[in-house]
Amino acid sequence: VECSSAAEALAAAGAGADIVLLDNLAPQVSPKIGATMGRPQHPGVTVEASGEIVLGTLPQFLGPHIDVVSMGCLTHSAPALSFVLCV
Repeated sequence: VECSSAAEALAAAGAGADIVLLDNLAPQVSPKIGATMGRPQHPGVTVEASGEIVLGTLPQFLGPHIDVVSMGCLTHSAPALSFVLCV
């Protein structure tokens, strides 16, 4: 479930979501929301941080309660490579 606030994330986890996607939150916010979800209350929930994450800000999104980080910059900002295969 895609969430943009702590309240949405807690509601999604409480409703039985398998994965809670914390989308487009400030770097310091995602780990804090992940921590508020707590493993004892929602042990089966995977917490994913996503949205505007780049290599320079990646460390700010990491924490013991963030299970997955999605980085669109790995695909949409990757440089192109031109090559030819000869047989």
